[in-house]
Amino acid sequence: MVTKQSAVMLDEVCTTQVAAQMLGVSVSLVQQLVETGVLDAWKTQGGHRRIPLKAILDYKNRLAGSMGREAGGRAAILVIEDNAIQRALYQRQFAAWDLPADFIFCENGYQALLQIARRPPDILLADIVMEGIDGFEVVRTVMTDPELADVSIAILSGLPTDELAARGGVPAGVVFFPKPINYDELRGYLRASVAQRARKPAPV
Repeated sequence: MVTKQSAVMLDEVCTTQVAAQMLGVSVSLVQQLVETGVLDAWKTQGGHRRIPLKAILDYKNRLAGSMGREAGGRAAILVIEDNAIQRALYQRQFAAWDLPADFIFCENGYQALLQIARRPPDILLADIVMEGIDGFEVVRTVMTDPELADVSIAILSGLPTDELAARGGVPAGVVFFPKPINYDELRGYLRASVAQRARKPAPV
């Protein structure tokens, strides 16, 4: 039930800094979400963005996956790759492995965040260097959301070690596959991740 007090609170507006703290992401990502229309907002006369609290909460609910994931069915594997040739290589390889999984391909981080809101993945394979919202931003968003804590994450990147370190390095708990990809290793990782998911008890 929405009380009068809670309705007033939902009418409040936030700065991009406050929105970033609430979502557990960077200010730059919030700005990207505003510019691309994912988060409703407006600008003051001074050029500062103001975001309704309700828009932030609605986005958090979408990101948490209102559709949910059902154990025991086919795994959802989300692949973020902006290079069309690389995506085609992935599609050919994955089709040959005959995994009990549905592969969803996104060209950029913006598409990936929208897809995650519609259907949270069981496994995330993310490239790093992309225009706009990059792979690191998507990975951090998933890792900071407790509702997505059981998502298996792997980074697939051709970044040199020093550049990768300059971006913060590979987060703890995330698997790293350097490009060119060793497909035998990637297949083993996906098979193990899918099998692990299948062993989880169905939600009550």
